[in-house]
Amino acid sequence: MSTASAETEITRIEVGSGAAARSIAMRIFRTESGPGRPTLVWLGGYRSDMTGTKAVEVEHYARAAGTDCIRFDYSGHGASGGDFRDGTISRWIEESLAVVDHAAPASRLILIGSSMGGWVALRLIQELRRRGETHRVAGLVLIAPAPDFTAELIEPNLTRAEKTSLAERGYFEEPSQYSPEPNIFTRALIDDGRANRVLSGPVETGCPVHILQGMRDPDVPYTHALKLMEHMPADDVVMTLIRDGDHRLSRDEDIAKLKQAIGAMLTQA
Repeated sequence: MSTASAETEITRIEVGSGAAARSIAMRIFRTESGPGRPTLVWLGGYRSDMTGTKAVEVEHYARAAGTDCIRFDYSGHGASGGDFRDGTISRWIEESLAVVDHAAPASRLILIGSSMGGWVALRLIQELRRRGETHRVAGLVLIAPAPDFTAELIEPNLTRAEKTSLAERGYFEEPSQYSPEPNIFTRALIDDGRANRVLSGPVETGCPVHILQGMRDPDVPYTHALKLMEHMPADDVVMTLIRDGDHRLSRDEDIAKLKQAIGAMLTQA
């Protein structure tokens, strides 16, 4: 795994207005070779940030490959402003769209979405296509993708206590194996998740797709990735199932597979 520094300078943009305004932190790497190849865009997972292992390694790869790279934090995450409990899929999609419009307005994109970031990536493509930018995305790499996780993975498994907490407090908490702080899921997130579902019909990206999925993932079962693949009949989809892989897929061998997938997208672009 690369050990070179990837600490590009933090820059910020403001997204939203009035009470909904929030400062979004970005780290943008510009290759010295100039524009030409697609820009790599990292879309992180729920409660993760742009300093995570995979995010940093994506920028390391961009440096070696001679292409631009964008990392950023959703509101309520990492170095960005905003209250985490105000976060919804719609809110994070709005921020993602604002970031790519600001940082790569004329560039084709390779979206790299991890866990919830896979859901954001799919919805971002829908929004770009709705604007007429059908061919803006040159490739899609999804790592343990969790589209529709609120409706598909959380709601069906809510306990009576969690349902009561959602009704009375507007959120519920559960222990996290990745942080000493508990995961918080709000009623607004769950309600908004229903409005952003992508697995209710065919998913069409118009670009090659590579899914990396661990078969020992305790958070997003590999059957969820298979379900997503079934909803993509028109796309060129490759799936790599990693027999002993967990949800993070951050081991050296996992990162190597991630970089291979990105390299293949760059070759096809």
